[in-house]
Amino acid sequence: MDHDAVLALYDRDVRERARPDGSGARVERAGDVVRQVGSADDWNGVLWTGLDATGADAAIAAQIAHFTGLGLAFEWKLYGHDRPEDLGQRLRSAGFTAEPGETLMVGAVADLAVDAEPPEGVRLQAVTDPAGVELLVDVHEQAFGTDGSRLRHRLLSQLAADPGSFVAVLALAGDVPVSAARMELVPGTSFAGLWGGGTVEGWRGRGIYRALVAHRARIAADHGYRYLQVDASSQSRPILERLGFAPLTTTTPYLYEP
Repeated sequence: MDHDAVLALYDRDVRERARPDGSGARVERAGDVVRQVGSADDWNGVLWTGLDATGADAAIAAQIAHFTGLGLAFEWKLYGHDRPEDLGQRLRSAGFTAEPGETLMVGAVADLAVDAEPPEGVRLQAVTDPAGVELLVDVHEQAFGTDGSRLRHRLLSQLAADPGSFVAVLALAGDVPVSAARMELVPGTSFAGLWGGGTVEGWRGRGIYRALVAHRARIAADHGYRYLQVDASSQSRPILERLGFAPLTTTTPYLYEP
């Protein structure tokens, strides 16, 4: 895989030409900035920029004015190769707070190890209705220790408006959900995105995460996607590398509260 070429393709098709990730959101281009704007329940933020040192501070100020004028907190999703090189420092100086960074990893679907199965006693089940969404959100909250309200809103909206835009799956031990994951199917691109992949404490280290990645990779292949993309934590990165994913750059969320 040509890492530079794939990263350029990702920037163009997934970031610069982004599609809204919720039925109530919209993607806008304002000069050299592409952003998503929705309600307070949606993800709001900056997806892509084509900035240089001359115009960066003005662009940052314009985004702050735009989102705060709407009464919205927002995220500037900064990638390690974005320019100018000191964009992160400029965001901090403007009042943004950096969250923990992750690694953007991409795998060519045809080259991934997709034969992993869940451990004995665990089965995978597709999420296809609101009851399944509730189970997935509950697992997410247990696994990550975060509030799942925004995730619930997004998945219920997608389920109602465009159920073919995503894949969600639960891992159950008997009838008890112990892990969950999702995949966003981005139409018109070569990329499907893996998200979630959280396992509740007590069930980690048994190969469930690996099985969920392999399961979604097989579905992506069936849908004709060429690449899978993951924003990987330090815990998931080694597993993904063993499956055939490669790190391309870093990504850091910068949050702004009005």
